[in-house]
Amino acid sequence: MTTLGTGVLRVRHWLRDHPLALDAALALAVLVAMIVGSFVHPRPGEGPSFGTRPPAASGVLLMVAGAVALIWRRRNPMAVLAVTAGLTVVELVTSDPPAPVVMSTVIALYTVAARTDRPTTWRVGLLTVAVLTAAAMLFGAAPWYGQENFGVLAWTGMACAAGDAVRSRRAFVDAIRERAERAERTRDEEARRRVAEERLRIARELHDVVAHHIALVNVQAGVAAHVMDRRPDQAKEALAHVREASRSALDELRATVGLLRQSGDPAAPTEPAPGLAVLDELVDTVRRAGLPVELACTDRRPPLPAAVDLAAYRVIQEALTNVRKHAGPGAKAEVSVVRVGKTAEITVIDNGSGGGDGAGGGHGLLGMRERVTALGGTLTAGPRYGGGFRVHAILPVEARAAESG
Repeated sequence: MTTLGTGVLRVRHWLRDHPLALDAALALAVLVAMIVGSFVHPRPGEGPSFGTRPPAASGVLLMVAGAVALIWRRRNPMAVLAVTAGLTVVELVTSDPPAPVVMSTVIALYTVAARTDRPTTWRVGLLTVAVLTAAAMLFGAAPWYGQENFGVLAWTGMACAAGDAVRSRRAFVDAIRERAERAERTRDEEARRRVAEERLRIARELHDVVAHHIALVNVQAGVAAHVMDRRPDQAKEALAHVREASRSALDELRATVGLLRQSGDPAAPTEPAPGLAVLDELVDTVRRAGLPVELACTDRRPPLPAAVDLAAYRVIQEALTNVRKHAGPGAKAEVSVVRVGKTAEITVIDNGSGGGDGAGGGHGLLGMRERVTALGGTLTAGPRYGGGFRVHAILPVEARAAESG
């Protein structure tokens, strides 16, 4: 079933990229239908019979001309409609009973209705219906109220209605898609704006808390260094001011950081920052939570720089968390850490059916990307071919000092 579905998708994509080929195939199908229909001989009162009369040579030429005109129905629908309608009128006037050249006009009228606006559709459609119906009623051998004449009216009218319905549906779908894309862009822009505002607020808070006290510490330390030898008592007083200012700075900084913490966070870190050295413990924790994880890690010596080591750990931690949240039941994850020259490559893949971090509406991928980019690395994340999700980060082994600090 997978192979058949893939083949159908390929054919659809190919036909979408080659509309002329699709129209040529449609024209051939219409020609076959017209030729088959031309063998039907309507006999009033007795019902139609098949094969009792062959189509005339002129009728065959008109059917072929009408079918060939349909090849260009997308490029110039009005011209194709005019050509097919003219051929149909000629057949209705000159032949009795006429060959079903009107089929080509029905397709051309449907194309006009599907590719133009509604007022144009109904103006052109009413004119075409009136001309063809009048020709059938005035020049046909059957009475004007015959079912063949009203068949021309019905088929051309339905072509207008069907084309207009298809055009309306396409416009509706395009409008929904445009609104969805606009909402997606607005959501991304809003997320970026909020992140920028939060960063600015935190930076402003930290600056207001630290800048004044650090400046005071700097001045008093300079005074103490200047008078240390000549006036020890004044130097001691300056150092007391340094101690008081630093204590105030630490208290205010602790209070500011406390506002940024979420409820349930510890008041202060009680262990060193995690890294790849404790990666096995992280994997074991995830396994105990019910997610099978395979770990492939090259030699971890020499150790990575602290900032790079922490970033690698956080990327793996967030990626495994996303797998647990969004991959669905029965998912498995694979984690690999490879040292390649002056870079470390982190890869986390899963075979789940979820949509990754974006499916949950969170900002985990955004946080991972910012953390990696801050160290001069790159991160890519997206669905895998065949199902699942893949997160791949490339981190420089030697992070830039300005960024790692």
